[in-house]
Amino acid sequence: MRERKDWLLDRTLAMKNRLNILQVSTADRGGGAEKVAWNLFQAYPGYGHESWLAVRTKKTDHPNVIPLASDVSRSAWARFWLSIREKQQDAFWIDRLALIAEPTRFLKIRQGVEDFEYPTTWQLLDLIPEPPDVVHCHNLHTAYFDLRTLSVLSRHVPVILTVHDEWLLTGHCAYTLECDRWKTGCGMCPDLQIYPAISRDATAYNWRRKKNIFADSRLYISAPCHWLLEEMQQSMVASGIVESRIIPYGIDLSNFHPGDRRAVRAKLGIPDGAKVLLFAANGIRRNPFKDYETMRAAVAQVSKRLPSQDVLFIALGEDLPGEKIGNISVRFVPYETDIGVVANYFQAADLYVHAAKADTFPNAVLEALACGTPVIATAVGGIPEQVKSLGNSDIAMSNWQSFGVDEATGVLVKPADAGAMACAIERLLKNGNLRCRLAENAANDARQRFDQKREVMEYLDWYQEIEDSATR
Repeated sequence: MRERKDWLLDRTLAMKNRLNILQVSTADRGGGAEKVAWNLFQAYPGYGHESWLAVRTKKTDHPNVIPLASDVSRSAWARFWLSIREKQQDAFWIDRLALIAEPTRFLKIRQGVEDFEYPTTWQLLDLIPEPPDVVHCHNLHTAYFDLRTLSVLSRHVPVILTVHDEWLLTGHCAYTLECDRWKTGCGMCPDLQIYPAISRDATAYNWRRKKNIFADSRLYISAPCHWLLEEMQQSMVASGIVESRIIPYGIDLSNFHPGDRRAVRAKLGIPDGAKVLLFAANGIRRNPFKDYETMRAAVAQVSKRLPSQDVLFIALGEDLPGEKIGNISVRFVPYETDIGVVANYFQAADLYVHAAKADTFPNAVLEALACGTPVIATAVGGIPEQVKSLGNSDIAMSNWQSFGVDEATGVLVKPADAGAMACAIERLLKNGNLRCRLAENAANDARQRFDQKREVMEYLDWYQEIEDSATR
């Protein structure tokens, strides 16, 4: 009853000043960053606010989702040739028609210049019936947003920018993968193919152009973890930051919570007596920032260490035939959009194992914790701020905080360390009491730190503070 009263009080306070909130995201349905924007978009009307979402790709039929269709805003000449280009299959003609349609833009892209030529971005404030009180941007890369508009937008309306990766501070890449050239201006890029890839090394130019944009902007920056916010504050983005906050992602605890393991396993066709390892990511084997190779190597080692144990490894997010790694069965499950089914997989697993080369604050880790599934993960990005790693063992390392059995929610290992990951998996599979204790800790910790209602209220409170300060 007290929780219900507290929620009603929060809602009443949020409705005191009705806000018109416009968010910007790559899509209304998709991976981590898209999911964060979509969840906020859906939550705001329940607190009495008007909610809009402008996207590059619209996948739902929601009337308040607005596609940023920049091609319709281009010149008649460009529209004509681009319409012909869309019907072509031959790469030879696709390139040449793009050159004819917009020669300057095409040549800049070929030179490695990041493409900001998306004219609809300049009309953003006019895309909804009433001017927004706040514009909340998420990922702005992947061909849909003109970053130069931030300078103008931020003079007319408060602009909150939630950073989900490192792209803003680099000359092209979403993750730096230990490269520190972003601190000094990029240039001589060691890997132009890191997503989003560019064809030639214009990273120094791209970096300077971003620096000038931020210097002329007034941005409210939020990040889900200390790691990413500290990078932003140390980078050329800092010159445009008015205020910054850490607001961790939130999980819908009405969907992601501990469940009846036997029942969900029966529903998913998982043997009740098997030990189940789960890894979830969109395009697991081809995702450049996940580390399926280390995951597979760890599973192979576990199969040798536990030769008589019935173990099932589920890879959620890839449509491939199953395989065997030693005595361990591997089941690939296609990317799933039904949140209830996704939650069932987390509820069915004994352990969630997350191997990554780079990551920010993966939703999958939070979803596992919320379902009471202990997490074994590589300590990259903000993951050490999600998982309370079990200490006092030969598994835990010294470069992150460790916790005792009463608080730990999983185990962290160094990147690309298949041996340490296998050791952690073996230990938790063999020790049921320890695994159950970590599972209980995980669910409790998720309720306290990663409730979606907390995330929504933190953003609404911030919007209101910004609005109040602007009217003083």
